[in-house]
Amino acid sequence: MKFFILSGSHRAEAQTLKVAKYVQTVLTREHPGAETHLYSLSGNPLPLWDEASGGAPDALWDPISAELKAADALVVLTPEWSGMATPGVKNFLLNCTAGEVGHKPGLIVTVSASRGGSYPVAELRMSGTKNNRLCWIPEHVIIHHAEQNLNAPDGTADLGKEDTLQRQRLRYALRLLEEYGKALKSVRASGVVDHKTFRSGM
Repeated sequence: MKFFILSGSHRAEAQTLKVAKYVQTVLTREHPGAETHLYSLSGNPLPLWDEASGGAPDALWDPISAELKAADALVVLTPEWSGMATPGVKNFLLNCTAGEVGHKPGLIVTVSASRGGSYPVAELRMSGTKNNRLCWIPEHVIIHHAEQNLNAPDGTADLGKEDTLQRQRLRYALRLLEEYGKALKSVRASGVVDHKTFRSGM
């Protein structure tokens, strides 16, 4: 199974990228046969989407598109900036098409410097998938106090209660995502999906 991981912070030194790399490590180490592709917006934001341009230039988007099409599931990570998902994550989802991510499961992971992180979850569940048909799974993960957690290797003694619980929750969510990835393959292969007639979601 192939996982596409989006690290949605634009900051050059991003805690979100640290968490994304941890997700990648867990998937490749603990999920037999898993392949991953990590795409980071850190210092690398895409041009803003607009209807006239049709989105990011082909030279930039085509390699990303190929990875999205090959993926069976997505992990989308965003920090909470002023109670919102980053503009880069929303812009990325605007560029995605149903042919790339339609009827594929997505796991939302948000990252907070303190005890926040819930607002971007609500925002992404409410918008960003209408036309591209990405399917958020019911489970999500919020990484609290990101600077203090997910720094030491797994198995390190005295990780701390919060750090340990967050690692456990992330592992659980990734196992669940993998099962959704297996299940939704049959939906895409069913012949019922008709993006030609029904191009836009309601």
